[in-house]
Amino acid sequence: MPAPVTPPSDAHDFPDPQGKLPAALLMAGSCLPVLGAVLLAPVLPRMQEHFEGVAGSEALVPLVLTVPALSLALLAPFAGVVVDRLGRKRLLIVATVLYALFGTVPLWVDSLYGILASRVLVGVAEAAIMTACTTLIGDYYTGRVRDRYLALQTMCASASATVFFVLGGALGGAGWQAPFWMYGIGLLLAPAMARVLPAPLASSAMEIGPNAPTADTRPFPIRRMAGLCLLTAFGAVVFYTVPVEMSFLLDGLGVDSTGGIGAVTAVASAATVLGSVLFTRLTGRPRHHLPIVFLLCAAGFLLMAMSDSLPLLIVGAVVNCVGTGLLLPSLLTLAMSRLDFADRGRGTGLWTSAFFLGEFACPLILLGGKEALGDLSSAVGALGLATLLLAGAPLLLAHRTPAAAPLHHVPEQP
Repeated sequence: MPAPVTPPSDAHDFPDPQGKLPAALLMAGSCLPVLGAVLLAPVLPRMQEHFEGVAGSEALVPLVLTVPALSLALLAPFAGVVVDRLGRKRLLIVATVLYALFGTVPLWVDSLYGILASRVLVGVAEAAIMTACTTLIGDYYTGRVRDRYLALQTMCASASATVFFVLGGALGGAGWQAPFWMYGIGLLLAPAMARVLPAPLASSAMEIGPNAPTADTRPFPIRRMAGLCLLTAFGAVVFYTVPVEMSFLLDGLGVDSTGGIGAVTAVASAATVLGSVLFTRLTGRPRHHLPIVFLLCAAGFLLMAMSDSLPLLIVGAVVNCVGTGLLLPSLLTLAMSRLDFADRGRGTGLWTSAFFLGEFACPLILLGGKEALGDLSSAVGALGLATLLLAGAPLLLAHRTPAAAPLHHVPEQP
């Protein structure tokens, strides 16, 4: 007879995550991968100058910015396995400390290859942080409260991208290494996480009997997640098209002022935040409103593709970004609704991997479309048509299996 299932190894008698501080720490942790993605962008030219004598530096220096995202995408599923086996809170604290240590390596190492190696390790830490933060949100909260916090996670990530970009530019005035000091914030967050965050327990841990499957014997519901992960990868391409390609589309209309490009990008970013806010007002299951969200994204792409003036391009970008602001929390809450406590880490890791693979593939897909169709606007239009065709895909997903409620159920709040 199998032994009774025991709680996760990091489970203790912690209070429920009432109040705003635990959620604030999880939101801050979720912004750390965003910091790594945009903070260094303004100093890449100065970094290029510093390492111009290194063979292949023209290709290697941009990798300093993009390698962590690829590393995160490849390793998030493994981080999910570790989350389920060793505990969410413990992994989050360790990964946050490692994030700070690996992230500040360029302050002490003046080797381009050494810096690239450290950036790979930053991506490993980011994979663990992102997976653990999202999993803990799913553990601590349920129902509309969970949906609101997942939407807030998206809002914080979108808003912090703009803040970190400006901050990176300001710090870059002191030298290309200065922005790397920001990674030290992990050393401030880790102790706060250790003290404030409760360690979650599955609600079923008090109820399961001797015949219940253990984490080692229970099969992971891969079929339940496969279609959603594919949809998420495509959704990430949709999500990142405007941030990645807007400056090139503006250049095609003769707008080459950095101030003008920054203003339009800020408007699009605000529209994404607005979409996330609107998500918190929606009722019903995410699967039911996802088709409308994809239609909204497609309409924005098609308007952008047809635009021959700056106002029409801005309108198309705003429509699309309102849609993407709705899209990301919709996909994430749908994933959470399909996962039991024992599967939540692995499922969140797979979802995170799919999303960041889509982010990595976004510029490559649009570059291929541009070469095939002749210009970027046509490639965006083709993506709009593909988004339109896939609007019905959420309705084809298999019905979800009810997930176990977390032990720390937080009552609905107004």
